[in-house]
Amino acid sequence: MMPQGPSFGGGFDFMFTLVPILFGIVFVIVIVGFISNGASYVKNAKSPRKSEYARVVSKRMDVRHHTNHHSGDNGMMHSSNSSRTYYYITLEFDNGDRKEFLDVKNLYGLVVEGDTGYAAIQGDWIVAFERDVQPQS
Repeated sequence: MMPQGPSFGGGFDFMFTLVPILFGIVFVIVIVGFISNGASYVKNAKSPRKSEYARVVSKRMDVRHHTNHHSGDNGMMHSSNSSRTYYYITLEFDNGDRKEFLDVKNLYGLVVEGDTGYAAIQGDWIVAFERDVQPQS
């Protein structure tokens, strides 16, 4: 009889099955996210632009952080951090409805809560805001 090599048992086989499945699940989630973001962009870009009278009721920022870990030429692990800030403006319309819009034209710093005027809206984006100018007395 030949001596048998070391036996790793079922745990070793389990890892070779589980790790590829987990990588596959993460890959599918990332792809679905890209497709979803792309579909949302196309929907908003193709939406008709309409102008409605509204009041700015709030503004908010959403800062998203991302960390990348990678190994350098010398074999050392490095990480790089990045962040992106999304700006949102909530409008209230004449009928009392409120809706939050993504600011894609850098209007966030140009409007303040309480401003009234005509907002150009395209899908879920706010693309322009023309403030009512009160006559000075």
